[in-house]
Amino acid sequence: MKRRNTQLLGEVLRDFFEDNTELYDKIMDIRIQRAWRETLGPMINHYTRNLFVRDHVLYVSLTSSVLRSELMISKDRLIKSLNDFAGRAVIRDIVMR
Repeated sequence: MKRRNTQLLGEVLRDFFEDNTELYDKIMDIRIQRAWRETLGPMINHYTRNLFVRDHVLYVSLTSSVLRSELMISKDRLIKSLNDFAGRAVIRDIVMR
């Protein structure tokens, strides 16, 4: 039997995520969290206590004030790097505490 309604898996997933934007946004948030760990490496990850995304803002709790100051200096470059890792503009700002 020949199937008449065939689609590529990528097309099916794209259609699914277009219908479920909340799920897609959550996946992007998780991708940003993974990007933080992989982009900045294990040393900075050691000083990271809490990391979450809300309303396109990445909230990061750091235990080192010196590290927080250094990261604040390169915040724009860090935002660009994290968004590049995610594949689209997911975050607009980073709040470090």
